[in-house]
Amino acid sequence: MVEGPLRLRLPSLPAPGRDPLEPKAGRDTVRRHNLSLVLRAVRDAGEITRAGVASRVGLTRAAISSLVEQLLELGYLSESGKTFSGQAGRPGTVLTVARTGVAGIGVEIDSHAVSVCVVDLAGTDRVRLVEHRDNRCAPPAQVLRRAALIAARALGAAEEQRLRPVGVALALPGLVASGTVRQAAALGWTRVPAEDSFAAALAALRPRRPALPVRSENEANLAALAELWFGGLGTVRTFLYLGGETAIGGALVIGGELLRGAHGFAGEIGHTPVAPDGPECRCGARGCLEQYAGRLALLRAAGVGGQDDPDTTGSVAELERRARGGDERAVAALERAGLMLGRVLAGAVNLFDPAAVVLGGIYRPLSPWLVPRAAGELSARAVSGLWPRAGTRLRPSSAAADAARGAAALVVRDVLTDPLAHAERAPVP
Repeated sequence: MVEGPLRLRLPSLPAPGRDPLEPKAGRDTVRRHNLSLVLRAVRDAGEITRAGVASRVGLTRAAISSLVEQLLELGYLSESGKTFSGQAGRPGTVLTVARTGVAGIGVEIDSHAVSVCVVDLAGTDRVRLVEHRDNRCAPPAQVLRRAALIAARALGAAEEQRLRPVGVALALPGLVASGTVRQAAALGWTRVPAEDSFAAALAALRPRRPALPVRSENEANLAALAELWFGGLGTVRTFLYLGGETAIGGALVIGGELLRGAHGFAGEIGHTPVAPDGPECRCGARGCLEQYAGRLALLRAAGVGGQDDPDTTGSVAELERRARGGDERAVAALERAGLMLGRVLAGAVNLFDPAAVVLGGIYRPLSPWLVPRAAGELSARAVSGLWPRAGTRLRPSSAAADAARGAAALVVRDVLTDPLAHAERAPVP
């Protein structure tokens, strides 16, 4: 189940004496908003009665009953069983979000694999397909078409479970804006219209089906959102996420919302300089963090695999195995990477004051060796003095959170925000 509510952004009130920035909310707008409130209340609770929903959202029972009936008719909710409170009155039926119907699909493309995930309205992972392949050696259009082929198979598997995905979100490395990968050194892509290319390929594979809307986002951002929604952060809503695959990606979540920056490129922490005269980076600068703590740098320093080895999973697993066995070179490489990570993270902590720092991607299995050195640097350099060497503020990510799942959940969040809009365009199998 998704952790914590998915909040709506409401417009601020206009200043006295000035024209309102937006038109007044009409009856249709209010009802759409209330349908969202009720649907999210049921989703967050897991199981709840009408009376329980009314208590949570502050609407009358009569209003709740009308909204629930509409959500049942649209296929968003299911109703079953009886609950007995021990008090006078009729027993209530239990509401849950439907296990069939509307769903979201996420597609993650990185240098070594394509991962596709379908989640239902409750956020449950229902379909998962992964194909390992070196995507750096193929033209972008070919990689995106291959991803569309895997997505089409996932859509078929979803429909067998009576799920109706209503949109696709792409999780892509590098600088992503307006549907285009501006630059992704991990893939060797520059100015690739990923959304349009993927959408066209998927539509060609499903000529008799309505075209699904496609959106895109940086993979670290989506992994951070997956950690927020599915991970073990509890009440933590402000944190820094750091993911390491071929490249190092970062994302900052503040109050449950992504910090995107002026142009949508916030979080490129892998290109923070740690040694001005260090090795040349693929971005063109020298001494970037990625050259000391990125996947290729780590494997090279540990003597594991080859520099261009596309088998990320196998190579990282071998590095972990050697470190557990006490291999001095492997342990030394990880400790040096942890040191560099800690120095960069200390700067980010001093600047943004997050409640936690989460290590995802390849850093999750390697965290037993990375965290001690990184925590030491944080403890010594964080000016607040609130970063003890031992604690949970620096932690590995949850096994349930990854960019593909975050991408699929992004589609579901749109449905939760406006159920009517997505019910109207949901494709029928």
